[in-house]
Amino acid sequence: MDDASPKALPPEKSDPSEDWTIVLPRRGKKNRTVNKSVIPKRQMEVQLWAPTDLETDPERESKLKQKMDTCIQKFENSEFYRNLLSQIRNPVISDKFSKVLGSEEKMQMVVYGIGSIESFEPPRLQLCLSILLQRSFDWIGGIELFDPIISLTESKVLTSLGCTVLSVNEQGRRRAVKPTLFFMPHCEAELYDNLLEANWEVDRLNRLVIFGNSFGAYEEHASLCKSSSVSSSRKHVLAVRSYAEELRVETFSDDSFRAFHGTSWHFFGPSADADLQMIL
Repeated sequence: MDDASPKALPPEKSDPSEDWTIVLPRRGKKNRTVNKSVIPKRQMEVQLWAPTDLETDPERESKLKQKMDTCIQKFENSEFYRNLLSQIRNPVISDKFSKVLGSEEKMQMVVYGIGSIESFEPPRLQLCLSILLQRSFDWIGGIELFDPIISLTESKVLTSLGCTVLSVNEQGRRRAVKPTLFFMPHCEAELYDNLLEANWEVDRLNRLVIFGNSFGAYEEHASLCKSSSVSSSRKHVLAVRSYAEELRVETFSDDSFRAFHGTSWHFFGPSADADLQMIL
């Protein structure tokens, strides 16, 4: 049964602290796996996009669609997903979603950097989660999705699953005109920085929720490596820590660990008089 609104959701546990921990991890992020594309930094022009392969076949599409249907069914019954639903329904986080929604009824979901769902298991699990969240909460609107490595077969299967595959490479620079959930586990740091830079004003940051890598881990890595180039490439990620609350997502199995390790929810709350011009 769909959940009508974040505020209407009953708590699953009596102690919210059992679900969520504000994070400042001890270790920096490890190198990303090969199933994710690297995002060029600071390219301002909009790039039209289409799959590079020009052919597909019904048998290949059917096989991938069946694989995704099986994956969704299995993932829906996983301990990781049950726990994540419980956490979202807890007032600690449901109230935060309600605040972002404001007077709006829907929160758009934008999925960046999903990787190849045909070639790798972690992207399939990540896609399963985005689809199941939309099915479970009717305040989550449509799913828009992009990765430059998506094949024509994958694009067709994604469409059949109810996702809209973008025809423009936004490079993460989507401006949040309305409340938007950016679903970005294991994306490159530059993509998060592009997103924050495009929304670097109070009203827009307050419309964002990011499901992605730990910004606390990025901060600790930057402090340890003492590299000006690293700090410069993620300066918005580091600066937004002053206005953000990060809530860790727990993983349970090898499958969920590979797909979601180091992932957190990020909510932003700069005040109206916050000085966001300091790094521009």
